[in-house]
Amino acid sequence: MGTVFSFDIRGIRDEARVHAGLQAAVASLHRADEVFSTFRPDSQIMRLGRGELALSDCVTEVPEVLDLCAAAERESDGWFTTGYAGGLDPTGLVKGWAVERAVRMITSSGASSVCLNGGGDIQLTGGPWRVGIADPLNPGALALVVESLDGGLGVATSGPAERGCHIVDPHTGEAPADGLASVTVVCGAGLTTADVRATAAYAMGGQARDWLESLPDTEGFAIATDGTTWTTSGFHRHTATTTGARA
Repeated sequence: MGTVFSFDIRGIRDEARVHAGLQAAVASLHRADEVFSTFRPDSQIMRLGRGELALSDCVTEVPEVLDLCAAAERESDGWFTTGYAGGLDPTGLVKGWAVERAVRMITSSGASSVCLNGGGDIQLTGGPWRVGIADPLNPGALALVVESLDGGLGVATSGPAERGCHIVDPHTGEAPADGLASVTVVCGAGLTTADVRATAAYAMGGQARDWLESLPDTEGFAIATDGTTWTTSGFHRHTATTTGARA
């Protein structure tokens, strides 16, 4: 997926079983990359997009992911989409989905606490955990710290700081006009949901705060390009004063 994944696994009751779960989780991440990569011309998602492969001939993960993408597009009123410029690109959801699935494999093997960081998008179980949110305007600095006392949170950040401008306003095809440097979403439903909501919120720009406020079990934090910040009304419940893993 063109990024670094890191695992922090605690509360191990059976080391051999958890090691097997970790191996399965890593294999599942590689499989997700092989199936969904838009940089591999032979991936199933690229072949499907070119009309060379029928959806019924794809592995079961493909219709699962596309159904999740369709639901995200409806929820966001089209701000999240797989179909910009006539192509097929579900990667705005795939990484969060793949990370969340990998964490379930590890926890089902007997680990009580897992933090899996996939390029800054993080799924937490157990805990306590502290996750630092990088300041996109000050490389190497943290803007704030999210705290999860009992896990179950997805923490996703969208913006151009790490990869340049890769999220556009789907209605104009241009970079979002409202000058956000990053949007972080914390979601109790997990990283799949947090990831797509962060992507859509960044694309929305100025509309993002009200939209995030309307969603259940979801809080957001944004940094504008001028250094000003905003949070949704309940975001303070997730903040801490100590440092931790960076998102």
